[in-house]
Amino acid sequence: MKICITGCAGFIGYHTALKLAEKYDVYGFDNINDYYDQNLKNARKELLKQKNIDVELLDLKDKKNLINYFKSNGFDLVVHLGAYAGVRHSLIEPEEYIVNNIVGTHNLIEACKASRITEKVVYASTSCVMAGNSLPWKEDEKIGYQLNPYGYSKATNESQFMASKLNCAIGLRFFTVYGPWGRPDMALFDFTKNIIAGNPIKLFNNGDMIRDFTYIDDIVQGIGLIVDRALYNDGVKDVYNIGYGQQVHLMDFVKHIENNIGKKAITEMAPKHPADTKETWSDTTKLQALGYKPETPIEIGVRNFVEWYKNYYGVN
Repeated sequence: MKICITGCAGFIGYHTALKLAEKYDVYGFDNINDYYDQNLKNARKELLKQKNIDVELLDLKDKKNLINYFKSNGFDLVVHLGAYAGVRHSLIEPEEYIVNNIVGTHNLIEACKASRITEKVVYASTSCVMAGNSLPWKEDEKIGYQLNPYGYSKATNESQFMASKLNCAIGLRFFTVYGPWGRPDMALFDFTKNIIAGNPIKLFNNGDMIRDFTYIDDIVQGIGLIVDRALYNDGVKDVYNIGYGQQVHLMDFVKHIENNIGKKAITEMAPKHPADTKETWSDTTKLQALGYKPETPIEIGVRNFVEWYKNYYGVN
């Protein structure tokens, strides 16, 4: 089986490529944009190359070359992880999210159709599309108004795939993914960096935030289960939550980071950010029926990240 991963040099794309390559023939592409440190993306790309996974330089906005790429390869399935990320940043540059996430996904669907082979897609959505619903969040509940452009771009993606004529399209609503090789704009990376440097960390809503943090290995486990389902089933249009299934208070999260660094954080309290929801919590019953079983509690996941961070950046 030939599988293509969009956003292959990204955080989730990198880990997914390594895992799927244990069973499938994996290809990938990425536009290596400058939303965050390109050195981190290129480092992931180089590690994938060492595992014989080549990451092409290709942009979802480039419809012509995207179609040619799919026609020439004839993939059996696409794992669509490429997107402009960042809930808060989407209020600053909303057009980037519309062009990259909505138009880019439209181009991907057209490329899949044009190849006449690649008719199956597993695609990334986000937990934030369910903001405002009763907790824990379930897939079968209607989604309401979105709090930010990232959220509405992903809600639109779900509609795009549901309305498409693709043979199979399954969405994955990720819950606060963290772990080694994570994104610098995410809380764990940002907090770790600033605590080590002795700089203050900003805690929105005065630290009164709760998240369902999900370790990257558990996310990849869930992706693998859905990929298997998509490859061997036709006519499926569905959505699944992938979370750890437990809530963690932000202040407890900070304590785990402090304990692993061995240094107290300097905290700066801030009002609630307009792009944020106060709480998230996943109901993963649906995915558990396929065999999903998250295995990494927050204290282990944070420890693994801090160890990676110190090693990667040469911190003693």
